[in-house]
Amino acid sequence: MLSYKEVAILAAKEAGNFQKTKFRSSFQVREKSPANLVTEVDIQSEKIILDILTRHHSNIDFLTEEQSVSEKKNAEKCWIIDPLDGTTNFAHGYPLFGVSIALEIKGSIVLGVVFIPMLDEIFVAERGKGAYRNGAPIQVSHVNDLQQSLLASGFPYDAWTNSDNNTHEWAALLKSVVSCRCDGTAAIDLCHVAAGVLDGYWELDLEAWDMAAGSLIVEESGGHVSLPDGKSFNIYQRGILASNSNIHKALIEKLGR
Repeated sequence: MLSYKEVAILAAKEAGNFQKTKFRSSFQVREKSPANLVTEVDIQSEKIILDILTRHHSNIDFLTEEQSVSEKKNAEKCWIIDPLDGTTNFAHGYPLFGVSIALEIKGSIVLGVVFIPMLDEIFVAERGKGAYRNGAPIQVSHVNDLQQSLLASGFPYDAWTNSDNNTHEWAALLKSVVSCRCDGTAAIDLCHVAAGVLDGYWELDLEAWDMAAGSLIVEESGGHVSLPDGKSFNIYQRGILASNSNIHKALIEKLGR
């Protein structure tokens, strides 16, 4: 039997490689809500992942973006899956999207896998065992001055009507750092913090499947993850602040203004 890590890697790569074959092709797109897209590729990717996970480990629950929650099979273990993180990018032919799979056991994320098909990069972390990109260990950056930092963030789907839409925070930090990026994929931004490509990332309104795998990958690469106000992180509380640790306090101060 394949280990949890092996089967998660297999599922992520199978789904990601399928996405690569469908990229910039013709496929159906619909709106779950205004500006919140889902494609037939999301649905098929999720099916690929669930088929592989359940074939090898049939007694584990799952929480996914497209199907929500499975029937309760095992209260202690749950796969948390975003089959296509960056759907809007994918639907518009913007080549930054990926697959995110995490395993939660007794309330703790113990495994995180993120595959970026267009870069052929797979990020993997197990709790207490470090973080890796394509098998090589990674670590966060050493930047300790906020003014020298490159950050990323994003905006909620209901930014048109939501007053807490991150524009105030974006404006405050844009004036305090080298630059900010809006990549449209939380899982990949978190991996880029873990690999030292970005120095920090924050967002105010995410789902558990957006953050579960990437947050562990950041922690295992030596970074720090909290809620945007500095409180202890929980994947079910929607917000996140991830950094290389050195600039974390300064980011909390800026986000609190």
